[in-house]
Amino acid sequence: MTERLAKGAHPSKVRPVIVVGLDCAAPSLVFDRYRDAMPNVSALMHAGMWGELRSSEPPITVPAWTCMLSGRDPGELGLYGFRNRVEGGTKLRLATGRDVRVKRVWDWLGEHGHRVAPLFIPLTTPPTPVRGDLISGFLSTPDAPWTFPPSLAAELEAQFGTYQADVEDFRTDDLDRVYRDIEAMTRQHFAMAAYVWATREPSFMMLVEIGVDRFHHAFWHHVDPSHPDHDPTSEWTSIGRRYYALLDEEIGKLRSLAGDDVPMMVVSDHGARAMRGGFCVNEWLIETGRLVMRDAPAEPGALRHDMVDWSQTTAWAEGGYYARLFLNVKGREPNGTLSRADAARVKRTLIEELSRLIDDTGRAIPVEVHDPRTRYRASRGFPPDLMVYFDGLSLRAIGSVGHGQRVIRRNDTGPDTCNHDWQGVFVFAGPGVPRRGRIEGAQIYDVTPTILSRFGVERPPEILGRDWTDDRD
Repeated sequence: MTERLAKGAHPSKVRPVIVVGLDCAAPSLVFDRYRDAMPNVSALMHAGMWGELRSSEPPITVPAWTCMLSGRDPGELGLYGFRNRVEGGTKLRLATGRDVRVKRVWDWLGEHGHRVAPLFIPLTTPPTPVRGDLISGFLSTPDAPWTFPPSLAAELEAQFGTYQADVEDFRTDDLDRVYRDIEAMTRQHFAMAAYVWATREPSFMMLVEIGVDRFHHAFWHHVDPSHPDHDPTSEWTSIGRRYYALLDEEIGKLRSLAGDDVPMMVVSDHGARAMRGGFCVNEWLIETGRLVMRDAPAEPGALRHDMVDWSQTTAWAEGGYYARLFLNVKGREPNGTLSRADAARVKRTLIEELSRLIDDTGRAIPVEVHDPRTRYRASRGFPPDLMVYFDGLSLRAIGSVGHGQRVIRRNDTGPDTCNHDWQGVFVFAGPGVPRRGRIEGAQIYDVTPTILSRFGVERPPEILGRDWTDDRD
């Protein structure tokens, strides 16, 4: 089977396409520092086009991969992060594939008769029927279905052992164990992808490797010499080159299996950068009198909503890579205090005060504040009232309380030295792909129209993005 595919044979009348997604892969590493350790990706860059890929807003795995593969922005999707608010409460619920109510690229291709294989892609849990085969991504839960068709799961585990959807507890100081798990998971995912390619012969196959993201969160301070915690004498300083070389090796195996006649795309949903601490956004709201607690927390911990005096509270926030700030609006929140008119006034005041934000020493903190209703084409679901980014994403948004200060040095969810960044990677090469070299201005929404054009599928009129293989653009 491998020999036949290597010669370019394929059941589809249209030349197939393989997309390799590397969650969180950073342009500075792929295109510069580790390029010499990635000969297969470097060869694709030389043969086709490559450049930075602007992520979605926010630049988070959920919603970014769905934005990429649907051509819709987060507001249209109603996905503002891993967890999203639902009507009738103040808490957030983890997103699942059921929250994706639009078609993705494999749906359009399947409708046009192409066999597809979306593998390990976020928000494909629970698995849904496709014209081909599907393996759910890292949000899969133990003992729940994780493939379509269901019989594929037993077939894969017979070949490759228990499916490792993610790395457990990757925010830890046990780096030896974390790296072993990341490497084993990455190799298993690529081996499964090669098996699906060889046995199912899809016209379109895409896999997303979450191990890159887990690697960065665990090891970024060892990879990035500019990180304040970087130790040039550490035994881990070469681990980045080792892991990126492993990724390239697996990409090379897949490319060799498919043959030179199959175009290949390598993309990431966002990049990575040094995390230098976090801004305690709820502490600031407490300090300014907008978030009122029933009792002062005795020690740092999560903001439990039963701790809040909602009758006196006008605003609170959820932390993460960025802050989602919510107003306590009458008729919308269970115990709202602000009229719609008052909420608009409070929002304007918050934007003004956040623009002058300072840390505990009086140093100004650069802040970007966005209103989702003006950033997206629609704001479905339950959007935050304000989206806040601290210090160009070098500071996380800390939602926990009890710190007694505005800026803390460490992440509040466990050891982590990486935050997400706006720019991911885009590489595309193969027959029919223009050899443009480095390109500028690519966005995450460009991936779907570029893929569809390879199959001669007309671009849906409602989606965002451009086709980078169209010389008329």
